Amino acid sequence: MEQAHSLLLNEEACNQLQEHQRAKFVIEWLRFLKKLLPATDRADVKQNQKRLVEQLTAVLTSSPGPPTRLLLAQCLALVYRVGDSLTSSLTVDRCNDIIRSKDDSPSFLPTRLAAVACLGVLYEQLGRLLISSFKETMANLLKAMKSAESQGRCEIMLCIERILKGLGVSAVSCHRDIYKAARTCLTDRSMAVRCAATKCLLELQREAVFLWSTELENVATLCFRAFEGSNYDVRVAISKLLGTLLASVLEPRQRNSLEEVMELLSSGFLRGGAGFLRAGGDMLKGTSSVSRDVRVGITQTCVVFVSILGGAWLENHFSCLVSLLMVWVSHARATQYPADAVSCRCCVSFILRATLGTLLGEKAQIAAAKEICQLISKQKRVVDAALHEGNMETRVSPADVAASQHVLVCALLELGSLLQDLSSTAAPLLQDTSIGMLDTVISVLLHPSASARLAAAWCLRCVALGMPAQGAVLLDRCAERLNALKSCPEAVAGYSAAIAALLGAVQLCPLGVSHSKGKMVMTLAEDLLRSATQNSRISIQRTQGGWLLLSALSTLGPTVMEHHLPRLLLLWKCAFPLSVKDVENELRRGDSFTWQVTLEGRAGALCGEAMKSLVVHCKDLLTDDIISRLLPLLSCAVALLNQLPSLVKSYGNQIKNAATVFRLRVYEILTVLQPKRYEESFGTVLKLLLNDLTGPEITACAELNLLPSLCYSQDLALLGPGLHDVDQHYIEEQLHGGGSGGGTLEYDPFIIFEKQQEVPTPLPPASALTSAAVQLFGVIFPHLGIQQKAQILEQFCEFVRQLKGARQQTVQIHVAAAFCCTLKCLASSRRELGSEEVQRPALSLLLGALEGSNPLLRCMAAEGLARLVQVLNDPNFTVSITLMSFDKLKTARDAITRTGHALALSAVYRYLSGISSPQYLSACVGVLFTLSQDSTSPEVQMWALHTLSMVVDLAGPLYHSHLEASFNLVLRLLLSTPHTHVEVQQSLGRCLNALITSMGPDLQGEGAGVCAVRTSCLVGCAVMQDSQDCLVQAQAISCLQQLHMFAPRFVNLASLVPSLCINLCSSYLSLRRAVVACLRQLAQREAVEVSEHAVALVKELPHVTIKEVGLEGALFSLLDRESDPHLCQDIQETLVHMMSSSAESNLAHWLKLCKDVLSSSADSAAAAAVEMQQEEDGDRYDDSSAFHAKSESSGPFNNLRWSTRVFSMECVCRIIAQCENGDTAHFNMALAQEQRLHESADFLVLHLADLIRMAFMAATDHSDQLRLAGLQTLLVIIRKFSNVPEPEFPGHVILEQYQANVGAALRPAFHVDAPPNVTAKACQVCSAWIASGVISDLRDLRRVHQLLASSLAKVQVGREVSSQLYNESTFTMETLAVLKAWAEVLNTIAQLLKQYLYVCPAGAGLLKLVQTDLATLSRLWLAALQDHALLTLPSQYSSQLPSTGGSFYTAETVEQARPHYYSAWATILHATALWLNSTGFIMVDEGPANLSRPVTPTSMGQSTSLSSVKSPEDVYTDRLHLILGISVEFLCSPHSGDQMENIDSCLQALQALLEVPWPRSKMGNDQALSVELLSVLHRLIVTRESPNIQLAVLELVRQIVCAAQEHVKEKRHSAEVDDGAAEKETVPEFGEGRDTGGLVPGKSLVFGALELCLCTLVRKLPQLSPKLAGSPMGWGGHTCSLSSTDCRLVTSALAILSELPSICSPEGSVSVLPTVLYLLLGVLREAVKGSVGAESGQLVPGILQALRTVLTSPMSRAEKSRGAWAELLRCALHTLLESWIERKNVRKIDEVTMLTSLTIFLLYASAEVTTVEPLQTCCIQTFRASLESKDPVLSRSYQLLVSLFQGPAPVARPFILALGGCLVSQLQEDEKSRPQGPAELQAVQDAVRALEALVFAAEETHRPQLVAVLLPILISLLLDENALASAPAASRSLHESALGDLMRIGPQHSAVFKALMASAPHMKARLEAAVKGNQESMNTKAQTTRVNSKNTPSIQLKINFL
Repeated sequence: MEQAHSLLLNEEACNQLQEHQRAKFVIEWLRFLKKLLPATDRADVKQNQKRLVEQLTAVLTSSPGPPTRLLLAQCLALVYRVGDSLTSSLTVDRCNDIIRSKDDSPSFLPTRLAAVACLGVLYEQLGRLLISSFKETMANLLKAMKSAESQGRCEIMLCIERILKGLGVSAVSCHRDIYKAARTCLTDRSMAVRCAATKCLLELQREAVFLWSTELENVATLCFRAFEGSNYDVRVAISKLLGTLLASVLEPRQRNSLEEVMELLSSGFLRGGAGFLRAGGDMLKGTSSVSRDVRVGITQTCVVFVSILGGAWLENHFSCLVSLLMVWVSHARATQYPADAVSCRCCVSFILRATLGTLLGEKAQIAAAKEICQLISKQKRVVDAALHEGNMETRVSPADVAASQHVLVCALLELGSLLQDLSSTAAPLLQDTSIGMLDTVISVLLHPSASARLAAAWCLRCVALGMPAQGAVLLDRCAERLNALKSCPEAVAGYSAAIAALLGAVQLCPLGVSHSKGKMVMTLAEDLLRSATQNSRISIQRTQGGWLLLSALSTLGPTVMEHHLPRLLLLWKCAFPLSVKDVENELRRGDSFTWQVTLEGRAGALCGEAMKSLVVHCKDLLTDDIISRLLPLLSCAVALLNQLPSLVKSYGNQIKNAATVFRLRVYEILTVLQPKRYEESFGTVLKLLLNDLTGPEITACAELNLLPSLCYSQDLALLGPGLHDVDQHYIEEQLHGGGSGGGTLEYDPFIIFEKQQEVPTPLPPASALTSAAVQLFGVIFPHLGIQQKAQILEQFCEFVRQLKGARQQTVQIHVAAAFCCTLKCLASSRRELGSEEVQRPALSLLLGALEGSNPLLRCMAAEGLARLVQVLNDPNFTVSITLMSFDKLKTARDAITRTGHALALSAVYRYLSGISSPQYLSACVGVLFTLSQDSTSPEVQMWALHTLSMVVDLAGPLYHSHLEASFNLVLRLLLSTPHTHVEVQQSLGRCLNALITSMGPDLQGEGAGVCAVRTSCLVGCAVMQDSQDCLVQAQAISCLQQLHMFAPRFVNLASLVPSLCINLCSSYLSLRRAVVACLRQLAQREAVEVSEHAVALVKELPHVTIKEVGLEGALFSLLDRESDPHLCQDIQETLVHMMSSSAESNLAHWLKLCKDVLSSSADSAAAAAVEMQQEEDGDRYDDSSAFHAKSESSGPFNNLRWSTRVFSMECVCRIIAQCENGDTAHFNMALAQEQRLHESADFLVLHLADLIRMAFMAATDHSDQLRLAGLQTLLVIIRKFSNVPEPEFPGHVILEQYQANVGAALRPAFHVDAPPNVTAKACQVCSAWIASGVISDLRDLRRVHQLLASSLAKVQVGREVSSQLYNESTFTMETLAVLKAWAEVLNTIAQLLKQYLYVCPAGAGLLKLVQTDLATLSRLWLAALQDHALLTLPSQYSSQLPSTGGSFYTAETVEQARPHYYSAWATILHATALWLNSTGFIMVDEGPANLSRPVTPTSMGQSTSLSSVKSPEDVYTDRLHLILGISVEFLCSPHSGDQMENIDSCLQALQALLEVPWPRSKMGNDQALSVELLSVLHRLIVTRESPNIQLAVLELVRQIVCAAQEHVKEKRHSAEVDDGAAEKETVPEFGEGRDTGGLVPGKSLVFGALELCLCTLVRKLPQLSPKLAGSPMGWGGHTCSLSSTDCRLVTSALAILSELPSICSPEGSVSVLPTVLYLLLGVLREAVKGSVGAESGQLVPGILQALRTVLTSPMSRAEKSRGAWAELLRCALHTLLESWIERKNVRKIDEVTMLTSLTIFLLYASAEVTTVEPLQTCCIQTFRASLESKDPVLSRSYQLLVSLFQGPAPVARPFILALGGCLVSQLQEDEKSRPQGPAELQAVQDAVRALEALVFAAEETHRPQLVAVLLPILISLLLDENALASAPAASRSLHESALGDLMRIGPQHSAVFKALMASAPHMKARLEAAVKGNQESMNTKAQTTRVNSKNTPSIQLKINFL
């Protein structure tokens, strides 16, 4: 294909190719040429122009396909535009000659079409250059059209459109002729021709003024006729044309009125598009019904023209427009039949929804709602006048009353939609007393028409959905009115419907409704049902109303219904006879009215929806007992079904509808129950079902309501665009709704409480009955016997064979649907169908449907075959099916058979894990290839290609051998399929998508075959992109998206992205979905490139220009307009991906975008720019003064919805989170400012003002959802920026300047009317703000503190006092949020005080704020913890829960309350523990507890009842056990893995408790409790890797061991005191182990602590374990480097280990000591040999301290254990010495640490341990060896010898004797070699200290002799005068040190000193010289000091300026 990339066609290469490859080569050349020509030099083009035109003309005459001819035309025009245009007329003449040619052969048609296309593009591109030949060309085209076939007519119309576009006003001479031709084509039988004619007229109207002036009425009539029999594309095109014309008429300069335009549309809407004669004839016959196609088309037209005129026009003219629309819906001609009335209402509702919902901002929508409300009020006055007895002149006819109902329905439904969309922003509308909106809507509940009443009820439901606070108010109001107007039938029906609708809204409101409302509704319903028989005039209404209320009540869930179930069962029992015999007796009495009441009542009881609703919404309540009580009632209902025909026969049509509804309800309830429950009724039910499916009186159920759910979802694409794939699906459904014209509420009032957002549209009872029969048949059939199954299926087949015509098709649809439903149930339940006698008729039934004329039926039959094969799971059966289909395809010639069996080829393997047979695949592909090339039948082509795409998916890798041929086939068909056959092109697109997916990543290859395939993909996508059909374009985008996934570098984003942007605002939903889905994928990989390509596109999109706000802004605008949930989600994900890629690098753009979106509201307060201004006097400013609005331009966005603004705030939070993972300068103002100077970077902290501004704007909006988003953003800002310092004001943080703004943002959330969820979120923000430490001044903090204090007061008041607007669980939510906020503040205070060692002004200030409320808070916290403890009990203990609930929850709201407790308990637990810690468990005067309900167990022992007063000890114990119980339960929970914060809170709470003596004593006294807690902590340390958690666990273990120590000490002390000193031998031993020394695992505290410490040590030092280390003694193993935290963990574990012997009995300590010593010495060994890494220095002090603790343990000196301890310690000392010797021989060790540990042993162990030989000798030898070492070991050895010489005499004496001589020798050596450095100096000084210690350790009698040895050594260290001046610093320091020692020691031993001086004159002289020199030095220093003091200035400067 590279050879095609040249200016001129490479004819040589082209001629060598095969036919199909040649077409591909040519189109690739044309594509390249189209891109090349604009960029080529004009001279080059002119040079090659002649040859180029010849080549293009040759292509023109070679029968090019549709895509080729379009490209050809574009290239030909480009050649003339870029090159020389003079010869263009020759080409025009050539094209005209081709068009005039008499050759009518099919082979010449492509050439003629290509010539037409070339003419169009030439005129479009060259315009007036061709004006001379224009008339001739136009005459030629118009003449050719008369004899052209559909393709020709279509192409000529498109050609004329392009000519008009190119010539503009110059074509005016032919406008009339074109108009005449287009008129004919507008009603052409070909839909493609109609679309083309519409486009032509749309272009014509730009210059032809007569179209929307003199000819407007004719054009409108023509358009109405064109709507008849049209498809969706035609309706869209014509509505665009007519809408554009009408909008032109209404332009201000035309001075035409809206009334005239609407009158024109009314004529079509009410009379249709027929001429006068036909319309008159229909009127005479009484059959003047307008086609629904026409009405739907006119509806779309109305939307188009209003959309073109825009939102501002609509806002100004809405009153007039809505009045005119209501004329349509109230006109007698439009409402002649019920189905027509429903259809017309839908049309008007769609117009209102499509215009008001998309064109108007929130402010304008509120104004429109007011207008609608006034309209409703006006209509209600009309009805009231009609019903009121009065003046005859004011009386209104019944016809007007009937007409008013339709107006009211449309108005009320639109009003409801507006209120639901506006949500809480519509609150001002309800508060406006001038319109009294709620009063107006409620007044309609008394309307005589059921449809109006139900619409009003639905409107009230929308009010409750949008503003949940109104739900309870409206419920109370309706209930009150219902009680007051029980005698009015309309009131009973209206108010009961309203209450049911309001209950239905509760399901969608997170805040719910109070449970008391359920009781109220139950009472109302019961009252209505019991009083139904009292007044026959309102019996039916009361019966229906009662059951409607009960049915709606079930939607509140099992927690409500379980209280009312007994009464409901009683009501059911009263509604039905006691037995089946009583049913028969009933038939003998009654009349039509009583039977109507009875049937209504029983229908309501069954599904009305009391029983069905209970089964669906309260499954948990349906125990076997309940079901057994329901079954007799069902038996009676089924028995009554048998009698219905005779009743209808007896009483006529009066009860027919009631009988139908009753049957429907029975079917519905049976469908949701298990069939085995009613097996005995199968016979009766089946007989009725067969009659409903095949009987003579059946009503045809609309196939689109019945079949699609039974079809395979992808097969539905064969039927064209799905209803839900178009924006107009609401009205398009009218065309597929059968005779009913769609659904409406009055068909089934019981659907009004179902869980859905949109207005439900139930089918008429007859149609719904058929659908229910199909569902029930599918449920029952699998449970029948084999014979019965076979018999029923045979009957079905026989019925289909015998019937003819439309009735046959209806029955076939019903029975096939019923059986397919059966197969679906069988497949899902994995049941068997049966033997061959069942299979045979089953297959016959499906094959008959597979060859049915209805395409939807064929799709369902194919899915049925797939399910049949799945259920049977028999390979032989599967093969037989496929062979049969192959045979049929070979022999059949009709399209129906071929399409059905082609689809079956892929369907049979759909549920069998795909196609695995290569032979079958080859045969299948061969047949489908043949069918897909059958150009005589586009339908067959479409089905075959669709099947091929399914086969590609099912075959998987097996299909790879067919890929190349398939790609060639698809491309060949794409190049040859006419544009009129768009359905074939759509199937080709699906097929290409499947092929790309099948090839997958192989598309990246570089082989010749892969390159060819890839080129085919790209060419195919390009061809589909150029298609006129939007669905084909959508397929092209999907294919490119797949291609980008597998081979991204081959997709050209520079061309793809602009095309996506252009289609972003397409009028086709499918195309928009494809565009956004593709953008979402592109944004994941190449978001930055996508944005750049989008900005490069200059083309404008509606509403938002990409150039102005980028693609991101366009997506925000699209998100605001879209209502499709899936598309909205894709848009949001696309924006999130783009943001994650570019937000940090383009921060200012994204933040500005979010700010623009947020400030786009029409509300002046929200739309204004918010400017922060703080007053100078910080003490007196008010929060409200923090923000001042200034008017500003509204920015690029206008009137965005609250939901879009909520998403913008979520985006802000995402940006902050993203920056958190980026550069640290984002949260450091100084660093950001510094980096900003050096580089053009942007940082988040620089935009803090904007962030605060946005959070404030959102938090103070009318929308509750936006307020929540704003508060959440504010919370994130506080958490992220609270520690950022302010560079300009050291000591302050950057957020401090925004304190007023934060207060102002929070204040509205604490308003009395604020929803609980908003207040709860605000409490969270308050606590974060107070705890952040941003504000330290108490006066500033008090504002926010007051908000929290007000919430606390509200909590104390309790829920009984508060209004019952929401569910009781919302009180729980708000209360716990308040308590958690206060708890967080207290926890922060404690943390601050602990961090700054309790000297923290900020913490102290906060504590003052909290202390005043602490007594109240503590009670509330304890109550909340008690509630939480109860709610965490296992289900088997549910009976122990208080029957009335807890302090902050009710029994009915247990499940809803759990999540709120779960989110708050840990913080509250920690705060409670801190409070108890601060009080020391001392009872304070807390006063009565102001809880929200009477005190329960929650009072924690503070009940004021005298009979239950607890002692302080009991209260303390309860509180301790509460906190311990909650903590242990949570820490044991397997689900606590992700709750690290909660684990930390638990551990800190327990630590705080155990810091207090009393809890420690309780813990020490209860060993079982301690052991249990230890086991929990052991599990925690094993399963949690967090160092902080592990450190906290070890600290807690230390506290537990400490508690046990205190307990043991106390017991021992008490025993000694009690027994007296004389009887100490008889004192019992306390501590673990007792007399035996045994430690029982699971019961021993010591054993548990040992396990936990061992676990910690071995995880950090595996070498300690012989198994892990790989050697018997554990000496092996590799170096395990420990971090600083690891060292802390090991040290903590060793500290715990060292304390364990002290809590044992003497025998127990002996048991535990070997383990302790082994671990201690093991860690010491690892530290000494350096295997723990660089941090061993942190470890050693802890090891030595632990060793000292063990050696000084009282158990080592206890009489019973002394011997054993001595022996074990000797072993340990021996091990220590041995390990030193062994390791020293192998590698260097830390001798200092070993010597220190040895010294600790010698000093603190008893003499029995250290004086034993050979240990003592080994110790002495060790020290002797150390004296021969080098520094620093030598210096440390001398220091340790000082300790030893000063130690106990038995230890010191041997060392003095052994090492004294060595010491003297060392010092004498030092005299000769003076120290040269600080280390040597330190060693000599330490040696002197050691010798001095030796001297003073001697007895008094021997001390003079030793002093006589010491003094000469000191004198020898002195320097003479001459040497002192030149001596090094170390020698001088030694001299001074020695002199000081002499002057200190000499006077103490003066006799010895004098004797020595006398006997050694040289020593005396040296000493005197040294003293003299020292004295002179001191005098010199004194003089210098005096001189300096004289020169010192009298005033000292505090600041050094140098």
